[in-house]
This record gives sequence, structure tokens and C-alpha cells, in this order.
Amino acid sequence: MEEYIVSARKYRPTTFDTVVGQQALTTTLKNAVKSGKLAHAYLFCGPRGVGKTTCARIFAKAINCMTPTEEGEACGHCESCQAFNEQRSFNIFELDAASNNSVEHIKTLMEQTRIPPQVGKYKVFIIDEVHMLSTAAFNAFLKTLEEPPAHVIFILATTEKHKILPTILSRCQIYDFERMTVRNTIDHLKSVADKEGIQYEEQALAVIAEKADGGMRDALSIFDQAASFCQGNITYQKVIEDLNVLDSEYYFKMIDLAVENKVSEMMVLLNQIINKGFDGGLLIGGLAKHVRNVLMAKDPQTLPLLEVSDQQRERYQQQAKKCETRFLYDALRLMNQCDINYRQSSNKRLLVELTLIEIAQLTQPDEGAGSGRKPRRLKSLFKQLIQQSQPKNAAPQVAAAESGESGKTSSLSNPSNTGSPSSTSGPRENASPLKKSVGFSWNKLREKSTAKSKMQIIPGSLSPNDPNSVIKTEHLDFSQQELEFQWMMMCNRMPQNLSGIATRMKNMNPVIKDFPQVEVVVDNQLAYDQMMEIRGSILSTLRIYLHNSDITINMRVAEHQEKVRILSRSEQFELMEKKYPAVAKLRDLLDLELA
Repeated sequence: MEEYIVSARKYRPTTFDTVVGQQALTTTLKNAVKSGKLAHAYLFCGPRGVGKTTCARIFAKAINCMTPTEEGEACGHCESCQAFNEQRSFNIFELDAASNNSVEHIKTLMEQTRIPPQVGKYKVFIIDEVHMLSTAAFNAFLKTLEEPPAHVIFILATTEKHKILPTILSRCQIYDFERMTVRNTIDHLKSVADKEGIQYEEQALAVIAEKADGGMRDALSIFDQAASFCQGNITYQKVIEDLNVLDSEYYFKMIDLAVENKVSEMMVLLNQIINKGFDGGLLIGGLAKHVRNVLMAKDPQTLPLLEVSDQQRERYQQQAKKCETRFLYDALRLMNQCDINYRQSSNKRLLVELTLIEIAQLTQPDEGAGSGRKPRRLKSLFKQLIQQSQPKNAAPQVAAAESGESGKTSSLSNPSNTGSPSSTSGPRENASPLKKSVGFSWNKLREKSTAKSKMQIIPGSLSPNDPNSVIKTEHLDFSQQELEFQWMMMCNRMPQNLSGIATRMKNMNPVIKDFPQVEVVVDNQLAYDQMMEIRGSILSTLRIYLHNSDITINMRVAEHQEKVRILSRSEQFELMEKKYPAVAKLRDLLDLELA
């Protein structure tokens, strides 16, 4: 019985023309052989199974060929080529750096470089998995790699280029190998199947190519496995059964049901998939990839991005005609969110079911537009609850907070996020339960104030046309603690475009000088100018949340003796140790150091 050889070894390329998917690199190497312009060191890098070591062997064979062809290929008939084919060449050495990664191994290699070749022009050293060399071995290799003897050429191969020292990279010509495309893999598997006399379905070979994930060696290994399982007739159904791959037919059915809003049928189909032993996360990932392919199939420009068989490409185009682009966008967004939350979810199946239900409701008409109803949005639901809880006879209390310059500032307060402290219960019982936000434009506020005849401008305040004027509300007392609390809450609510001044304001301490007058000492002139631009918004916010419309605010730049030096982290820790001796004991006990 003839000895069996796996396809990855049996059909390993022996010439540059038989290398699959690396045409640019092989052309460059053949041109180098033809011109005789050879570098002293090459680095072949790329993912596994794409032909790095194979190209290194072909290149080494072509370099030493005594009669190379006009295309730069090895002749295969000279003494050097015969010695290489029979694995008795003394000019080509292969070293596995994964098991020979010490300084002693590199020194032994360096000693071999001193001996000139007996047959051929060069001694070629192929070092595979070179990133496994130790740092000391790399350093010992540097000098020889930079200035090797004239008869020595190094070819390094690695799957992890980022682990190689930059000093090594700078001494090599670097060739980046590409991943195999699905089309190239399918074509190569077809040729192997024809040579082996194996029948096949192109869709089955496409599944093998996708499973290989860009590695030709992996594709050939899976091909051998499928050929053994299928007994010489590789079909799509047998391949997905052998490789435990979810049939793409489920994805097509799932999207068709989602477009037709058939939630019940989707749940039944999901149950069938789970009963077959497939994980819900695998379904969501595969369905997301499927929807992405459908989206690519809608435009002829993106159609070449589909790495599938011709038969599958036609099916994607047919389904793309049924699906709206907006539906595909929203479905991808929902599945991406599900994929993010899947690992942390305690009820994974429920998460998948909710995601599929939402996808099935994407094509339903809006509320009131037809019989179907979308789920009620939380935002509108909360809005209705707030309107229901508001007393009918309660007069809305609003204040404007814009500084004169258009678009400079926005709302500094949001009553839905926070409120006044509950510790001061006495005078706050008569306060209105709802307070409007400060962030409306002045024109709208002016319309509201004219509509409410009972509201009046505070006597002695600014004119009604001034954006810093405030509608009369209350005159309640407040403490220094309440002032500091509302000041900090205001800083936290400030919009993103004011984040810089908000951070500075958090370090400031407003003080009640002559009630209700508030004084704020600003560190420098720049911060003072920025705060003056939003002074009206600050004042209005404090008046609303402290329930006192008589509040005035005085800002001034700190004098030299008032400025406090900011302590470093180590100084802050020293003060904390003095104040709390237990902290020092904890540090000594755990042997901690300040980072």
C-alpha cells in the first residue's frame, strides 16, 4: 500500500509560479534572482499557513541554482537543485528558533557562516519562528546579521513581527505575506480535488475556505478531514455536519422572517438551532456576518467584498432586494450590542431572544400609522409620567440662563438628574415639586413670561430683554453647605464644551459674604474671563436650586497671598498619614509604595 501523505505536504509548492495568493512577493523575489541584486537578510512575516517557509525554500533553491531560467526560477536539474530536492544540500540550512533559541545555538550558527559553500554561490540560513529567540540570542546575532560574509544570506520567518527587536528589523528586507482569500483557497482546493479524483460541491469548498480563516495549510488539512468523512464525495451537508458549522440556510430564513415580522416563527427557529447544540452567541455572530454580506450585496460597488461562492453571492443579491438599507443598519447595531453584552449576561438565551424580537419589529410601521405597534419608547413613556404627576394648578417656575453671546453656553442644570438636598426639610416643604430646566433660549422664556400674567420681574433686577434676568420665585434661606453642594452639582451638569472651566470651578469654594450675596475667588485672570461669560447661567442656576431669587454673585481674581499651592500626590499622602496614623500602619503592614 502506498504511503499516505497529507495534502499540505504533498501539494506544497516547489516553484514561485505554484505559490498561491502571493503574486506580488513572488514576482519581487524572481526579479531579484534574475538581476542578481540580493540582500544579505530577508524577513518573511505573516499569519500561519500562507507560504512563508515555502517561499524561503524556493528562494534559497533559486539563489544557488547554477542555471536559473529567464523567469528567475530554479532549473531543477543542476547539482545544487538535485541536492536540495534529495535533502542532502550542504548550502541550505534550516533552523527552528523555537527549540534553538539560546546564545550557544546562535554562536554555533555563526561558526558555520565562516565556511564558504562547496557547490553553488551562497550559504543560505533559513531561521523559522525567529521571534522565539531570546534577547541575548538576538544581541549575539546582530553583528553577523549586519555584516555577514559575502557568501551568506539569511532568511528569517515569523508569525509575530512585533516581537522582533527593531535593531533586527532595520537590518532586513521585510516581506509581509497576505492572508489567503476565499476565492484563491477555493480554486486551489478544486485543483487538489481534481488531482485526487475527489468529487465536490463548490459551496462545500467555500465552507472549508471560510473555516480556514485565510490559511492555506489549514484549508488543506480540513479538506483531508472532509474527504475522509465524505468518502470521496464532498457535499455541503456532510461538510457542515463534519465541521459542526451552522447551515447558512438558517440565516437566510431568519432574515426573511424578520422582514415579515414573524416573531413566533423566529423563536421556533432559534429553538431548533439551540437544540442542535449551537450556542446563541455563535448564532448572533454568524447572523451579523450574514446581514453584513446582505448589505454589501445591495450595491454593485461593494459586491466584490463578499468572499463567498458564486451560488451564495446570487442568494445574497436576491435577499438584498427584499431588505431595506435602514433595516440592515439597525439590525447590525442591535446584534453588535448583543454580542458586547453576551458574555456578561446571566440569561444568555433571553438576551438573544430579545435581540431577535427587536430585529423583527424594525420593519413594523410607527405608532398610529397602521395596525402594528412598535414597543413604546422609554423617553416618551417617562415624559407622560412626568406630565401626569404635575399638578394642574401649579405654576411652572422657570429661569433663563444664557450669556448674551449666541451658542457660547448651554444648560447648566437638569432637574431630572439631581435636586436639592433632602436634609433641609423645614422651609422646603412649600417648594414646587417640579422645576423647569435653565437651558431654554431667552426668546422662548420671554414668551412664557408674557403669557403668565401673574409672574413678575424682580424689582430692581435687569430688564426683561436681558438674558440674565430671572423670573421671581422664592426667598428661602440656605446654608454654606447647601451652597457648596449645589455649586458642585452645577459643575457636574455643565455641558461638554464647558468641561474645562467646569473642572476649574470644582476647585473653587463659593462663600456667603452678606446673605444672600455669594463671593467666588478665581485663581487667575483666564478663568475669571471664562466664568464672566457664563455668569448669568451660574447665577440663574443657583437661584433656582437654592430657591432664592435674591442671590447675587461677586467674582474676583485671587490676590497673591490668597493663592494656595496645589500639593503633589506624595505631599497629599504625607498629610493624610499625619491626620490618620492607621494609613501609615496599613502601608507598612502591606509593604505598599506610592505609585
